[in-house]
Amino acid sequence: MPRLSSPRRRLPVILDLLAATYPHAGCGLDFHTPFELLLATVLSAQCTDRRVNLVTARLFPKLQGPQSLVDMGEDQLAQEIRDVGLFRSKARSLVSLSMDLVDHHGGEVPAQREALEALAGVGKKTASVVLANAFSIPALAVDTHVFRVSHRLGLSTAKTADRTASDLMAMVPESRWIDLHHQLIWHGRLVCHARNPACSSCPLCALCPEGRRRVRPSPSPANL
Repeated sequence: MPRLSSPRRRLPVILDLLAATYPHAGCGLDFHTPFELLLATVLSAQCTDRRVNLVTARLFPKLQGPQSLVDMGEDQLAQEIRDVGLFRSKARSLVSLSMDLVDHHGGEVPAQREALEALAGVGKKTASVVLANAFSIPALAVDTHVFRVSHRLGLSTAKTADRTASDLMAMVPESRWIDLHHQLIWHGRLVCHARNPACSSCPLCALCPEGRRRVRPSPSPANL
């Protein structure tokens, strides 16, 4: 089997295949406002988008903005989000960040990374999700799916999500960051599973070091 070319040489084909395979990939969290997306993203830590959407479907109609969440209070909010993991600490963070939005941002979610990351419970990944999906500002968040797929494809060997994001952003045109984030997530969910990835049916297999390792070519008749 011929050796793969460098990640940078394979990258344009990888991007095109992902775009063709997932032309409608988008955010899996349900939201209507930047504030709702911020809450949902914080809730999604160590939790599936599907479960978060079930929780926010009953929570969001009770909220009119950050002040209403502050008024709800930590105890009541914890009961509203009890179906997500770490619900008590998340309730504490959401009330705290809502207070910050009211006190320092006029009740509006800021569209600046530094201001977002200064909010309670908001790190680089959450800030990137909000910037990209609420404000269409180029950002590339790295969750568990993006981390796994990009490493299997050989696009990064970094040990952390932040360094992986830096590797990807250094290689990928800024105009593709948002779409790539969603496409890698969809690919991780549907094909490149953490366990038993479907390499044999993966459109990227020929370009993927891990896929080529897992899918051995069939022996020719002469070697049978």
